Amino acid sequence: MLVVFRKLNEPLSEVNMSEAPMCRIYDRDLLARLMKRTGTGARLTTRDLASVAALPHGTVGALLNGDQRFISRDKAQRIAAAIGVDLMVIFVPCERAGRVFVDATAPTAVTV
Repeated sequence: MLVVFRKLNEPLSEVNMSEAPMCRIYDRDLLARLMKRTGTGARLTTRDLASVAALPHGTVGALLNGDQRFISRDKAQRIAAAIGVDLMVIFVPCERAGRVFVDATAPTAVTV
C-alpha cells in the first residue's frame, strides 16, 4: 500500500509501507513475564510500556493477547528497549515473501 505524506516545508513523497522491515512476536507470554520485571527491575503495565515506547496502548495489548503477531522493526526495537532486552529476545525479524511474512534466515555459524 502506498501512503502519501508531507512533512512541513518538504515536497510530497511516496512510501511503500509493505517494504518496511517487520518483526514477529516470538512468545507473547515471555513478553508478559518481561513486563513484570524489566531490565531495571520495574514493572510495566500495558499502558506504561505503550507510553515509554511511544505506541498506542492497543498495539501492546494486541501483541499480548495474540490479535496482532507482526509489528514494524522500529516499533519492536522501541518495545525491547523499554523492557531492557535485545530485540531478538522477544521478536523474530521477518522478510516479505509474496503476501506473507516469513522468519528471516539466521546466519550460520562459521567453524574455525
